[in-house]
Amino acid sequence: MAFTFRKRAFLNSITTGHTSYIVAEVESSADGAYRFGNYLLTIADCKRIIRLEFPIGSRRARRESLAKINLLHNTITSFRDALIKEIELAENFKENK
Repeated sequence: MAFTFRKRAFLNSITTGHTSYIVAEVESSADGAYRFGNYLLTIADCKRIIRLEFPIGSRRARRESLAKINLLHNTITSFRDALIKEIELAENFKENK
């Protein structure tokens, strides 16, 4: 099994001791000839693991997989933007005493 993309990264620094990670795998389709490989995104946070599949075996599956990854991308980007805003507010907050 050959991969055109395979990446694993830990989501926390090593100093935390937490084992959260992300793994992204795109198996080679052999120039489009083999469409039933592994196209997976795995996200783990300590004891919870979610594995999302992105099949490309049919035209419909390819459309749905692309829509799924686009929705995830947009949602995570919006979440990041909201988190940045809240972090800035927390950093700039001055308690009234």
